[in-house]
Amino acid sequence: MDYTVLHIAVSDDEQAEILTAELADFPFESFETEDGLLKAYIPAVRLSGCKTDVDALLARRGVEGRYAVIPTQNWNASWESDFPPVDVEGRLRIRAPFHDPAPAGEMEAVVLPRMSFGTGHHATTWLMSRAVLGLGVAGRTGLDMGSGTGVLAIVAAKCGAAHVDAVDIDDWADENCRENVAANGVADRVEPMLGDVGRIAGRRYDFILANINRNVLVADMPAYAAALVPGGDLVMSGFLEADTAAVTQAAAEQGMETVAAETREGWMMIHVKKKK
Repeated sequence: MDYTVLHIAVSDDEQAEILTAELADFPFESFETEDGLLKAYIPAVRLSGCKTDVDALLARRGVEGRYAVIPTQNWNASWESDFPPVDVEGRLRIRAPFHDPAPAGEMEAVVLPRMSFGTGHHATTWLMSRAVLGLGVAGRTGLDMGSGTGVLAIVAAKCGAAHVDAVDIDDWADENCRENVAANGVADRVEPMLGDVGRIAGRRYDFILANINRNVLVADMPAYAAALVPGGDLVMSGFLEADTAAVTQAAAEQGMETVAAETREGWMMIHVKKKK
């Protein structure tokens, strides 16, 4: 799948945060700000359905956007050139195959960087990875929804999860997830599954990890609730602090209560439990 990146020159971090929050209403999947430039990534096939509204939003805010298509085959070269390992509080190292192994006693997840999402560098992946480390997944069955590179499913398996379904709608992500699962030696417990939330119909999980975006989380909340066993855990990220109320309300409407919330660089992680 090709992606389109929208480049927007911003005057400061506050403007970047406001624009990010508003663009999150559209199918953008990831955002990053660097040197006064906000970059918003969206699957190229989904841009046509919202481009007019996005352009109108930018005009209202008095900023200009520049679109550029990024072919799938370009991700690997760009990330291999500057992909540093990621450390999660000295307990987990997310690294590429060409990095040195983690120190003795530190868990590691090896991710072949064939796409820009799910390498652990984004604040949401870091938050989710840390949450998995403390979730108590050993012996439990889980779901990594919107799995991308499969890093969260891999971490869960290395924490002792009995089985994890890794579901993503992107065929490139599915292929990359399979590579990474095999490279980490957890193919016997992680099952990559190509498709959307419909793939989990009729399945039951002790925990669900969903690092997607606010709109998808809210829309798919009924499916998550139906798939969770009573007392099961749903850990979510991929949205900004300003969107917390919308996500927690959607969860509450499905019989789930918030038990933890963390923030990092303006992004949120919410942990809810399904009532018994």
